[in-house]
Order: sequence, then C-alpha cells, then structure tokens
Amino acid sequence: MEQVKGPKTPKFAQLIEWIFNPLQMMEKSAKAYGDKFKLFLVGDNPSVFVHHPQAIKEIFTASPDKFDSGRGNQIIASLLGEQSLVLLDGSQHQRQRKLLTPPFHGDRMKSYGDLICKITEEVISDWKIGEPFAVRTSIQEISLRVILQAVFGLNEGERYDEIKQLIASVLDVSGSPLRAMLVFVPLLQKDLGAWSPWGHFLRQQKRLDDLLYAEIEERRDNPDASREDILSLMMAARDEQGQPMTNKEIRDELMTLLVAGHETTASSLTWAFYWIHHLPEVKEKLLAELDKVDTSDDLSLIAKLPYLNGVCAETLRIYPIALIAFPRINKAPIKIMDCEYPAETWLTPCIYLTHHREDLYPEPKQFKPERFIEKQYSPYEYLPFGGGNRRCIGMAFALFEMKLVLTTVLQKLDLAIVNNQEVKPTRRGGTLAPSDGKWLVATAKRNMKVKVEV
Repeated sequence: MEQVKGPKTPKFAQLIEWIFNPLQMMEKSAKAYGDKFKLFLVGDNPSVFVHHPQAIKEIFTASPDKFDSGRGNQIIASLLGEQSLVLLDGSQHQRQRKLLTPPFHGDRMKSYGDLICKITEEVISDWKIGEPFAVRTSIQEISLRVILQAVFGLNEGERYDEIKQLIASVLDVSGSPLRAMLVFVPLLQKDLGAWSPWGHFLRQQKRLDDLLYAEIEERRDNPDASREDILSLMMAARDEQGQPMTNKEIRDELMTLLVAGHETTASSLTWAFYWIHHLPEVKEKLLAELDKVDTSDDLSLIAKLPYLNGVCAETLRIYPIALIAFPRINKAPIKIMDCEYPAETWLTPCIYLTHHREDLYPEPKQFKPERFIEKQYSPYEYLPFGGGNRRCIGMAFALFEMKLVLTTVLQKLDLAIVNNQEVKPTRRGGTLAPSDGKWLVATAKRNMKVKVEV
C-alpha cells in the first residue's frame, strides 16, 4: 500500500473536508496522485479511490466472493436497518437481491407509467404562472408520492399522510453538510432527549417503524393477489427454499427503497430541470424531439427518445448523485491494475472522477447530451448506478421515472430560470444534491400530449 499515496492531513481533517467539500477534495487528490489515491474517511483503514476504467472493470468483474461490501456501509445501518440489501454480503445478499429484483423489470415496471404521469400532473397543477417555486421541494413531492404509491400502494388515508411526513423528517437528519456530520461522526450519535438532533431522529424513526410494521401486518392478515405494489410483491416472494421474507427484512428493504428511490430521483430530476433551462439550446432540441412524438397511446416511446436519453444520461454524469460506488473490502490480498492491495483494503470506485476524466469526456465540466448519442460508454466508464453485483436494482425504474416526469412537465408548461440563478452542488447525506431555492418559474401553459389514465 506504500505505492498508493494520499493527503498527509490528519484523518479527522480529511473527514471534515469530505463532508463539506467532496468535489474539491477528489479533484485535488486526483490531480496530485493520479488514477488512485487513499483517503481516511471511516475508521482506521484508508479508502483507496480508483477512477481508471480498467481498475473499475477488474473490481466489478471479479468474483463477488473476493469482497465484502455490505459491512462497508455500516455508516447507514441506523437509517436502513441491518437486513437492508445494502448492508448484506455473500449468500444473504444474493438471496435478497433475487427476491427484490422482479418488481423492477419489464412489463411490471411499465405498469407504473400512468401512475408517474398522473402524480406529476397533480403536483404541477399547483405551480402558478409567473410565481417562482421551490424546485427541489416540488420534485421531491412527486418522487415521494411515486414511491409511496408504487412501493406501498398507498395514496390516501391517515397512515399514508403520517408515513409521508415522517419519511421527509427522517431523511432530513442529514439534509445539509452540517447535519450530515451526524451520519459520518458516530460520536455525535447520542440520544440526549427528544430535542437533541439524534434523539429526535430516533423517535421519528421509531414512529415510522411502527407504521411500517402495522402496514406489513395488515397485509399479512388480508392478502390480496390482485395488488401490484412492490410491498405486495415482496410479501408474495419466496426464496429457493420456499421461504418468505421476514417482517424485519421487509421493513429494512422498504426503508432502502424509500431512501434510494426518493431522494436520489428527486435530486437527479432537479438537476435535469436546471440544465435544460440553463442552456437554451438543450431546451430547444429537447422540446423539438418531444413535439414530434405522440405518446398518448404508448408511454414506453418516451424511454426510447435519443435526445431525452442523452439529457438524462448527461445529468447523471456531470453530477452523479452517488459520488462513489459501494466500497469493496477484499478478504485476501488482491492485484488490481498491477497494484497489490493487502486484505481489508477499502477499494472504492469513484463515480464522480470517472465521469470527469478528460480522456473519456472531453470538456467534462460542460453539459453535452450529444455525448451519449455519439458514443456508447462501457459500464466501467459510465456508472451512475454503481456496478457489478452491487448495481442499483432500481436503475431502470429511476430512468423511466426521470423521462416521464420531464416529458409530462415540458409538454404541459413553459418554464424559465429566474434571473439566471446558478444552482450549485451540495452534500445531502451521502449524496450530491442541487442547492435549494425558488429558481424556476412557469411562464405559460403548453399543449400536452402525454395521456394519463386516471
């Protein structure tokens, strides 16, 4: 490991910089140390950041048996739960992944298309012409409703309202760089009563857990084979031994889907709206493409539009929501790109730096959707959803939702950025989110072509 260099600053100073200035820290380290460098972020072991596609390929294609990854995510165990797919390794991880994958593929996923468009229409109906609105808040409302209805099959009632409010509150525990310290610094995780940050989080989560378990029990007592929401499908799923998921497993996977499928999609969509309206030529090309297609009979046509796909792909490239893929902790010494790593090294594929390599993406700071029309990138050059056996199972759903929401809004309303405001990346928990603010305004209504069945 002597051959892997990194900053000489104290470990705690590195953690603070990682929390408050992650992009600057990574770019500075890559410039100083090249394709690999080490940072001290969690515990005593360094995280070795790699951003060369060949190194990432060797990590992603190696046998999963060579690594643990779940235990490298213990930092979010308090939020997701110990039985979350994200925290599991080995056969347990493989079992849960098999049980959770079917609802996110093929016709099952497409059945949520009308739901996504309907919810989008409902939310944007509150946007007033000429009145700037809080973009991220509005988009979060869309993504949260989509998740609650698609995952839980809930769209009204006291439990729905309370779950909706509690999810927003629980996720806000790390909603700014300062609050993110609660997640990254275990010493701050002290329950000093309901008014202390961690104490408030624990009480909110306990109430949310009570509601989730009540919903699970109610479903068990009243099975309904006609339901298509993901919770119902999870409860009906059986492993190779014919065993169902336990209540605890279902609860933890629900939390994982709520966190991974709500916050991340909201941030991605907010960025997309910014870039589309920040760059007039992008908006012009996208509207021209959308105006040529009549999606009233087949929403799946939207998923195939090349320029819209380029806009979504470039949005996820320039500011990927996850800065890094899940660390892989090698169980035995391993060689990656001619470098020997001892056991227990935290090998960390860096999504952000890979997406900003000049040799892959000329002028990487520029937003250019055409990149993804002109070239097909490998899964080791473009990896917004991670990769290997840890790639996000909700990838197809997230992209489908992005495209449907953008299309629905753009075909319904003309929007503009207020006073050319600049939106900047900021840390939100473990992710990179756009800064808040009322920087977008609806200027006029347009004719809408998206058909929504209510």
